[in-house]
Amino acid sequence: MCGICGMVGFANQDLLKKMCRIMSHRGPDDEGYFIDKNIGLGIRRLSIIDLETGHQPIHNEDETIWVVFNGEIYNFQELRESLKKKGHQFYTKTDTEVIIHLYEEKGEDCVNYLNGMFAFAIWDKKDEKLFLARDRLGIKPLYYTVVDGSLLFASEIKALLECNKVEKEVDLIGMHHFLTFLYVPAPFSMFKGIKKLPPAHTMSYKNGKVGVQNFEPLQYWDLGFSKAKIKREEYYSERILELLREAVKIRLVSDVPLGIFLSGGIDSSSIVGLMSQISNCSVKTFSIGYEEKFASYNELKYSRLVAKHFGTEHHEFIVKPDAVELLPEIIQHFDEPFADSSAIPTYLVSQMAKKHITVALSGIGGDEAFGGYPRYIGLQVARYYEKLPLFVRKNILLKIAEQFPESTASINIMGRFKRFARGGILPADKRYLSWISFFNTDFYNKLFTDKLKKELSMSDPFQIHREFLNQKKTAEFLNRVFYLDVKTYLADDLLAMGDRMSMANSLELRIPFCDHKLLEFSASIPYSTKIEGFRLKYLLKRAVSQLLPKEIITKRKQGFMIPLGSWLQTELKDLTLDLLSKRSVKKRNYFNWECVQWMLREHYEGRQNFADQIWALMTLEIWHRIYIDNNPIQK
Repeated sequence: MCGICGMVGFANQDLLKKMCRIMSHRGPDDEGYFIDKNIGLGIRRLSIIDLETGHQPIHNEDETIWVVFNGEIYNFQELRESLKKKGHQFYTKTDTEVIIHLYEEKGEDCVNYLNGMFAFAIWDKKDEKLFLARDRLGIKPLYYTVVDGSLLFASEIKALLECNKVEKEVDLIGMHHFLTFLYVPAPFSMFKGIKKLPPAHTMSYKNGKVGVQNFEPLQYWDLGFSKAKIKREEYYSERILELLREAVKIRLVSDVPLGIFLSGGIDSSSIVGLMSQISNCSVKTFSIGYEEKFASYNELKYSRLVAKHFGTEHHEFIVKPDAVELLPEIIQHFDEPFADSSAIPTYLVSQMAKKHITVALSGIGGDEAFGGYPRYIGLQVARYYEKLPLFVRKNILLKIAEQFPESTASINIMGRFKRFARGGILPADKRYLSWISFFNTDFYNKLFTDKLKKELSMSDPFQIHREFLNQKKTAEFLNRVFYLDVKTYLADDLLAMGDRMSMANSLELRIPFCDHKLLEFSASIPYSTKIEGFRLKYLLKRAVSQLLPKEIITKRKQGFMIPLGSWLQTELKDLTLDLLSKRSVKKRNYFNWECVQWMLREHYEGRQNFADQIWALMTLEIWHRIYIDNNPIQK
C-alpha cells in the first residue's frame, strides 16, 4: 500500500518530494521518484509483497513507460505468467510491474484485466501521455487538479495543497453535499478545483489536455442487473460461499503478518471462519468495545464468541469519550470534513492492529452486497404503508410520531419511526433519499443564512444520488437502491473511511466483500431472494450457516457505531459548545445561530436525537480552523 503523486506540464523536484513526504504515513518503508522534462512521479511505499526489490517507480524494459501504484493486484501471478509467455521481461516480483507490461499489451484497456484495489499513474514517454486509473469500487483514492494548464494528482488532498498555486478555497457545493450525507461524494471535494477521480474511471493527459473517460455512461466497469432465470436458493447460497472463499483466499497473499477487524457481525465473522479454514496459522482478530453503561453499542460478546469458536489470537480495545481528542488528527487524514463517527473506532482498531500486523481484512461491503441495512426492510414495509390514505400518513401518523422523544441508544426506535414516517409521505425515490440524508430542504431553509442560500441557489445535493438511482430503471427498486449505495455510501463513506483510518496507521486494509466478481454475482440475484420477507441477509446467512455459530447467524444488525448522542449530552458537551459557540457560528456566516441553538437544545433535552447533524457541524468547524484558518488544533 502506498501514497502516490505527480505532475505533468512541469516538473519540480522539491515540490514532488514535499508532496510525497506529507503522505509518509501511507508508505513509511520507502520513497521513489521519476523526473523527466515536464513530468514528475513520486511514491511513498508500504512494503507488502517483494520487500527487497519492489522499489517504485517501476519501468518497462527500455524505460519508456513508468508507473507509480497504490494498491494490490490479486491476480498478478496469472497475469505475470501470461505476459512472460509473450516475451515480457520482469526485474521484480511485484504486482506493480505487471501493470506496466499489461499496459504495453492492452493500452488503457489494461484496467479490465486487473482484479484488485488500485490507483495508479502511468507515464507513456513515447506517446507523451499520463494515464490515471482507479479501481472498480473506489477502494483506493485518487485526487487531481489542473493549475495553469498543468495536472497534479495524489492519493490525498494534502499533497496537492503543497503546491502554492493550489488555493485553499471552500467549494460550497461540496459542503452542501457533505452536510446532506455526512461525506463528500465523487467527483466533488471540499476545495474548489480539486476533484476525486470516481471509481471505475480513467483519465488521460496529453498535449496539455485532460480527458476524463466515463463521466458519460461509458465506463470500463459497471454493475449490471440481468433478468436471468431465477435459480434455486441452494445454487445462490453455494455460489456465494464459493466466491467469498476465493475472495478471502486471494487476499491472504502477503509477505508480512495479517489479521482481521472482527465486529462480531456476520460479515467479519464469515471472513474469520474462512481465514481459519484457508490459513495454516492462527488468525489474529481485533475488536472494539465500549464501557458497560453503553452496553447497547457493545458487540464484544459476539466477537469473543467467534474468536473462541475459531481459536483466534484475539485483541480488544475499549473506546472511551476521550477518544474524541483524536478528531482533529482524523480530519487531517481525510483533508475534508467527514461526519461518520465510525471513523473514531476504525482509527483505534487500526492503531491497535498495527502493533501486531501490517495487513488487515475487513467486512466492509457485506451490507450493500447482500442486503444488511434496516432501511431495506423499511422499503418493504413502505409498499404496504403507502396504501394508507395520504391524509392519514401525513396528518395523523406523522404528527403522532413527531410528539415522542428520541433515544440515544444504539437502536433509536422512535427516531427510526419518525424518519420512516417523514419519508412515508413521499414517492419511493424521494423516500429513500430522505432516509439516507441528514438535512433536507426545509431544514436548510432554517439553518442556512441568507448569504449561503443565495450562493447555493443552483445547488442540488441530491443530484448525484438521484442520477445513480435512476440509471438502472429496469431493475427491481431494491436493486436500484443496492446500486446507489455501492456507488455512493460504500465508495465515498465506508471505503474512504477504511482507507484513511488504516493508512493513518500505516496499515493496509483488504475488503473481500468488495471483490468485483462477488458483487457482480450479487447483482444477478433477485433482491426478493437476498432478503426473504423481513429477514436481512437471508441468502448470506444461509451460505455461511454451517460455518458460524448459530448465535452469529440469528443476531440482529448492530452497526459499527459510537454512543455519540450520549457523549454529546455529557462528556463532549463543553467541546460542542465551544465549536458551535455563537462567535464561531457567526464568524463562518453559513448557519443561523438561532437554528444551531435550537438543535443543541432539542438534543440536550432529549426531544430529538440530532447527534449526526451536530457532529457534522462540529467536524466542519474543526476542518475550517485547520485548513482555511491555517490554525491546527491540538488534541
